[in-house]
Amino acid sequence: MQHKTMGRGRAAALTRLAGAGLILVAAGAAQAAQTLADQWAEYEAVKPKTILQLQPFRQTTEATTASGTPMRLISINPTVNAWFVLELGAADAPDLKAYHIENPDPRHQTVALVPPATPGAAPTLALDGPQGPMTCAPWDGAAPDLTAAAASGQPYAKLCGGRLLLRNEVKGAESTMEGVTDFLRSNIWGGDAIVNFVKNNFYQDAFAEKAKATAGGAVAVPDAGPTTAPTNPALGAHPEISNRSDLTLTGTDGDKLALGQWYPVTGLDGVFASAITPGALSPAILNGPGKANPLDQTESQATDYLVAFDLGRFEVGYALGTDHPRLDWSPRPPASMQNPALPGPDGIDNPAPLVRTGAVSPADAARTIATFTGGFKREHGAFHRGPLSEVNAGSHYGFIENGAIFSKLWPGLSTLYVLADGTIGMKTWTEADNAMLPQIRFARQNGVPLVETDPATGQPVPGQYVTQWSAGNWSGSAEAQLRTLRGGACMIETPTTRYLVYGYFSTVTPSGMARVFQAYGCKYAMILDMNALEHTYLALYVRQGGQMKVEHMVPGMALADRKVNGERMPRFLAVPDNRDFFYLMRKDPAP
Repeated sequence: MQHKTMGRGRAAALTRLAGAGLILVAAGAAQAAQTLADQWAEYEAVKPKTILQLQPFRQTTEATTASGTPMRLISINPTVNAWFVLELGAADAPDLKAYHIENPDPRHQTVALVPPATPGAAPTLALDGPQGPMTCAPWDGAAPDLTAAAASGQPYAKLCGGRLLLRNEVKGAESTMEGVTDFLRSNIWGGDAIVNFVKNNFYQDAFAEKAKATAGGAVAVPDAGPTTAPTNPALGAHPEISNRSDLTLTGTDGDKLALGQWYPVTGLDGVFASAITPGALSPAILNGPGKANPLDQTESQATDYLVAFDLGRFEVGYALGTDHPRLDWSPRPPASMQNPALPGPDGIDNPAPLVRTGAVSPADAARTIATFTGGFKREHGAFHRGPLSEVNAGSHYGFIENGAIFSKLWPGLSTLYVLADGTIGMKTWTEADNAMLPQIRFARQNGVPLVETDPATGQPVPGQYVTQWSAGNWSGSAEAQLRTLRGGACMIETPTTRYLVYGYFSTVTPSGMARVFQAYGCKYAMILDMNALEHTYLALYVRQGGQMKVEHMVPGMALADRKVNGERMPRFLAVPDNRDFFYLMRKDPAP
């Protein structure tokens, strides 16, 4: 069986780091380079493993309780310092209990297991941060706090006075459509073909919002946000279209938006929105640098909305859904790339003992101002044809949450990542980038670039696979009918500000997405998900006077919010969801 890899670069990168005496420090303890090298070899090994064995930077501290029970505190990634697994019992015992603990303040609070100083004494957890030092032992006592937290039925339960959180398994909400498609794909032979037939024949253009540009009025267009997208001079100075979004914007002229202009979102400083129809773009863009397919009339007239977030004001987080993306094999890669001896491409098919909650942590909820859906499910998150289908087990899209590697990051794939220090980047992953793995807090891979920067000119151009259905893994029908509802993200950099942009395209091909992102000056852009409003969902949370208003990219997205006791509650923020998502948070002031 062929199982081509690009792993030698990973091992070499780690060896160089280990040879230089790499030390990862958490809670005052250090890891030896040899331990890291051994764990990296375990991570690289092509064999079935546990998700803990997939964590090459983990650090384990052992102790024994006063009653003689062995215990271990495993820091999943000491540099990130966010997630821990507490094990009670012998490592190979059938009654071993494991608890997934979250540090809600990983940049400022340390967590350590302190073994007893004398035999028979009790070990403790030592916490130190802005609230001062503290010790606790939530496993101790007649009614241990750990037991009560695990039995609470809540996705997050407080430990140690709320300075730690226990993550508990819960069921994530899903739409009726998602439930049906998941059932067909998982239980009916040929179910994926049935789902695709329905999408291609009944859903194509179902969400298309068509608009005709008209001459702009005399009202001044606000000078705010990122770079304006250039429009066709034949349409006049400020061509307008009707605004059918659900966002409250400052500076609009009634229900009209000037094409390509950015408007501040009312009540959310640092957030801006814009609207465009691809056919209204400047011919210099539509026919411009790089290769893209011509746009047909339908996508040329379809309205696309974009929201930009000033990264000087906001942090970015990412969370897996309770169910998606899964960890097993996608059926898409060629048989030669699928190893039947492995439960999944990374040697795992379930996250235990790590827990996926599908919800923003309560530690971050109060400062969260936006959420949007993440990426493709595992079924479509790998390559069926093209160069990337023939390497790395079919190049399954990777993802990391809070420093925990759930699926490896592979070269050649578009990657949105956040480092432990808050640095945000978007790029095509390379072997050399694996040196960043110890620092990565969040990452999501999704296909290949829509837009990348031409190294020769420094200008944004469509990615090399934008015009290739199979090599780009763009989904759509087998006949390469690529026009459908799609979502994507890009990075814009001005001389003073960096922006993360989410784009909603009511019906579009990859070429149309590339030209729109290119017109707005995106230095890099990638696809996220497609085909339904719950897959292209974006919500903003505007807090005023003690109240919170939820605003969606388009009104129909409100139906993706889940009902609780008859009342719709914000998806991802108030109700756990089965899908992965990104979230934006106001930056905390330094403690």
